[in-house]
Order: sequence, then structure tokens, then C-alpha cells
Amino acid sequence: MATPLAIHRVGLLTAVGASAGASCAAMRAKVSNPSPTRFMDATGEWILAHRVEMPDTLRGLDRLSAMAASVMTEVLEGVAPSDRAVMPLLLCVAEKERAGRQEGLDTALLAHVQQALGCTFSADSSVIAQGRVSVAVALVLARKLIEAARAQRVLIVATDSLLSWATLSHYDRVGRLLTPENSNGFMAGEGAGALLVGPASGGAQLLCTGLGFAIEQATIDSDMPLRADGLSAAIKDAANEAALTVRDFDYRIADLSGEQYYFKEAALALQRTLHQPKAEFDLWHPAECTGEAGALAGAAIIAMAEAAARKGYAKGPNVLAHLSNDAGPRAALALQYRRA
Repeated sequence: MATPLAIHRVGLLTAVGASAGASCAAMRAKVSNPSPTRFMDATGEWILAHRVEMPDTLRGLDRLSAMAASVMTEVLEGVAPSDRAVMPLLLCVAEKERAGRQEGLDTALLAHVQQALGCTFSADSSVIAQGRVSVAVALVLARKLIEAARAQRVLIVATDSLLSWATLSHYDRVGRLLTPENSNGFMAGEGAGALLVGPASGGAQLLCTGLGFAIEQATIDSDMPLRADGLSAAIKDAANEAALTVRDFDYRIADLSGEQYYFKEAALALQRTLHQPKAEFDLWHPAECTGEAGALAGAAIIAMAEAAARKGYAKGPNVLAHLSNDAGPRAALALQYRRA
């Protein structure tokens, strides 16, 4: 069993809430808040999206930085500047394959975020450009930094937005946006999330006890038949690392945002990994409230699991989370809530 990684604090900024508490309450109630963008689809209809309440003048890197600074402020309240200076910041952003990807994510955003917050983090800070699986990758790196005694705690921050014309027009052209003419699509979103992680302590807390990764060859753009090989392998590895079977999990949370391909993948992966029947195995997906917001997915999933466990409306203490990128990377997380 791998060394558990504790989620000490969470922060969240979404279209349905300006904090983790507000966002998770809205997601529990299945509240959504889509609004028209400034862009039209191919049929001349305004494209709807889940937009964060921020000034319209904030765009590009400035908008991503401001969203990141908001959630970082939420989780770093009470943390001394001297402690922040030795804390690694792992910044999760859009994958390089993303259509309309903002320039400067890999080279300039980290400095922008530190400037927006008014502090500097450890030299071990880095940018993780893996889209929806970014937070899972960051958890692996955070665990390595802590095990190597390079950090006592690590700050993981995800910030992303699909609300640009370059991105929206691409997904509209390939028929992946949810519109009155297309039910097999997603509604774009944006937001930021932050996780302050470290070694497990004696108090009540959500733990990441297992992580699994794989590559799916039959991607959403492929003509290959989908068997969910990649996601199945990632789930098996995460469960094995946590010393659990898939049947031991009480419910699931995934990055599903409306497209049939990913719902089919989740169903196939469950068929291939659940070897004993369960009476129920709920599947939650925060993107139904936040929209498809790329790198935000992992942080939103963990925040949702933490709030559900802490407030007592979770189906049980063990959560299976999984994430899928369009280009093939798959990740799964075993999350367990342990009381004091």
C-alpha cells in the first residue's frame, strides 16, 4: 500500500460558487448557471457556457492568474509567508494538444500567479500541462516531494478556461459542443481549484491512498473500437495501490461532461473491473454544474468528495475517481475518508 497523501484544505472557484463551500453546496443540489457567451455557433445561436463571475476585462493569462489567486487565498489563509516560500506550487493547466490553448501557460503563467498572490513559492514548483489528468499527476509528484523530505506540504492549483473563440469554434466545428441541434456534447466552462496536501495526521481527513495511470488507444477521435483498456488499467492500479478491490468503493466521481463516448468508457471500465455485483454504485460528475473546465476536473472531484464525506452525505468513506484526456491519458484515484 502506498503512503497516503492527506487533503488538508481545498479551494474552489466555479460558475456556481466563489468558494469550495459554495461550489460543493451547488453541486450537491445540482445547480448549474450557464449563460450566453459573446460567440455564436455555426447555426447562428449564441454559445452557452459556465462562466466564472469575474470582470470581463480579465482575459488570457490575467484571468487564469486571477482565478488561481482566488483559490490559493482560500487554502492559504493563516499560512505564514515564510512557510509559503518553502512550499512547492504545482500548477495544473491545459494539455498541449488543446485547441486554442492559451500561449504562455508553460513559460509565463507560474510567474503571473505568484505575482497575483504577492508571494514566491519553492524552487521545486512546476507547471503540469496534462489537462483533466493534471491533478492526478500532481498528486504523484507531491507524494514524491514529501517522501524525499523536499517539502512538508505541497500546494496543487488547477486553473483553466475553455471560453475563448479559438477553443469554442474548434469544438463547434467537430460537433462536440452541446447545442439545441446536438445532444451529444458538452457545455464549456472555466474555474480554478486548490488542494493543500501533506502527510496524513490523526484528525478526520480525506486521503488519497492509490493512484493509477494508463493510455487509451481508442480515443474519442479514433476509429478504433472502444474497450476502455486504458481506464480499466488505471482503475485496477489505483485500487491495488490502496489495497482495495473495486467492489470496496462506495461510489464514483468522474470528469464526465456530457459526451456519450466518456459515459460509455466509464460503463465499460466498470464492467471490466467490478468482478462482484453491487446493489448500487452511484456515479457523480461535477461538470454537470461547472461545465467542461479541463484541468479543473481533478480539483473539483476531490473537493466534492471531501465535502460529501465531511458533511455526511457521501455514500460511504471510499471513493473511486477517474479522469480521461481526449488524447489518451487516463488516471484513477482511490480516495478514503478517515475519521479522527
